[in-house]
Amino acid sequence: MKKIIFVLVATWMSFNSMADVTYQVIPLPQSIKLDPSGKNAQLIKGQVVSYPADNAEMKRNAQFAQEFLGLKPQVAAKKVKTPVNLTLGLQSENPDAYQITIDKKGITIQGASESGVFYGIQTLRKSVALEEGDTISLPFATITGEPRFQYRGTMLDCARHFFPVTFIKEFIDILALHGVNKFHWHLTDDQGWRFEVKALPELAKKGSYRPYTIIGSNVGLGQGDPIWDDTPEEGYYTQAELREIVQYAQERYITIIPEIDLPGHMVAALSVYPNLGCTGGPYFVRPYWGVDPDVLCAGNPETLKFIHTVLGELCEVFPSKYIHVGGDESPRDRWKKCEKCQNKKKELQLDNEAQLQTYILKDVEKFLSQHGRELIGWDEILEGGLSEGATVMSWRGYKGGITAARLHHRVIMTPTDNCYIDYYQLKNQRAQPHAIGGYLPLSKVYAMEPIPSDLTEEEGKFILGAQCNLWTEYVLSPKHAEYMLLPRLDAMCEVQWLQPDQKNFEAFTTRLADMEKLYRKLGYSYCTAYE
Repeated sequence: MKKIIFVLVATWMSFNSMADVTYQVIPLPQSIKLDPSGKNAQLIKGQVVSYPADNAEMKRNAQFAQEFLGLKPQVAAKKVKTPVNLTLGLQSENPDAYQITIDKKGITIQGASESGVFYGIQTLRKSVALEEGDTISLPFATITGEPRFQYRGTMLDCARHFFPVTFIKEFIDILALHGVNKFHWHLTDDQGWRFEVKALPELAKKGSYRPYTIIGSNVGLGQGDPIWDDTPEEGYYTQAELREIVQYAQERYITIIPEIDLPGHMVAALSVYPNLGCTGGPYFVRPYWGVDPDVLCAGNPETLKFIHTVLGELCEVFPSKYIHVGGDESPRDRWKKCEKCQNKKKELQLDNEAQLQTYILKDVEKFLSQHGRELIGWDEILEGGLSEGATVMSWRGYKGGITAARLHHRVIMTPTDNCYIDYYQLKNQRAQPHAIGGYLPLSKVYAMEPIPSDLTEEEGKFILGAQCNLWTEYVLSPKHAEYMLLPRLDAMCEVQWLQPDQKNFEAFTTRLADMEKLYRKLGYSYCTAYE
């Protein structure tokens, strides 16, 4: 009788384990095939995880398995069987593809490349993250996953408000958890310059500081006296700190794409070097938001020298193939009245001021090409004629991206209606921290389709992927940033990873419950309601 009871209890525990660990994580794997036998493998803290010898990236992956799963890394040996194995060789054209096999031999995570192994580890991590105890029973299964898009991005604005290195690393950890592989880092704007340029030491020292900031929206500007916060905003990243962050991201298979916004959104730089503006100043680091009329002077030869100096050092710090140069919201009013700009326009036989911006961007593109890099810009770069090798980041809806794709330019879709996570998440604005305005619920992020239906199949191939953007005019702290990011990043990562017919919002919200538990375990802030 005791033996019968023991068998019944063991069987109940086995089925209970299968119910607990379902591998239904975010982003959802492409395939989850449970073994009909109902048998389990054991994942035990302290057991060995093996990795191929002479592969530094796989060794690091094993160390991540140690961190996330409590395993002990060991170089693979032919004569030694280990319960958890990290291997390469998965046959797939997608380097980020992975397969997890759980059977009587143990647990094997195989990738088409080292990054695929990393994503497989993340999937297993999320599958068991909420299980308690040193031993976890995993149902026999084969789980496969691969992302739909090669470019899976998230943007953070550190110009409006500065965030410390510790948070930037935590932000990168959050991206890695969600299978994001591109961190677009907005480093400069009218309200602050955050990148150290050693040849121009005053640029970051002075351009990163503003003595106060407008409270609330810009409602008071031009309509009476605005209210100011008397707390100074300051801070910039040294090149040593940036290199450390770049390495931290690389270890998690994330490429940092830095942005130096030009020729507009440059008032912080003009406050230090007023000769680069059309009027000569004086200028001051802006304590309020919006589009400023003061931009870099297109007719001043010192402007291109300045840009080359900045981007030259940027390329030394950031190994990314792509360099983002903004190009958005750059008014041409100053250029129309500037003698130098008008002389340049006449010299180049240009038809309009928009082509002056193209003149600057073509020079920048040539400079970046000489450094082995490629230019990305916001969709305004289309207005004066697109430079030959530019990639367009379409934010003012899908139209700019469609136009660029039809011209066979690479495109990253990031329209405001689906991707601007500085908007409110809930209709009840009072129930949330202050935001810039707008309304972008979780469901609308999830509904995004990066490849518009009016593109042909060939044109659709120029859509590299999608990205959500966190602008920080009204985001004052790391916890506030996390709240704006989560759980909308969960929705975006499924847009980036899943095919359209694999997406199901109702099923997604069911899986989201476990992600929220993981956020609480990790100490992340997030929006607890969603619409």
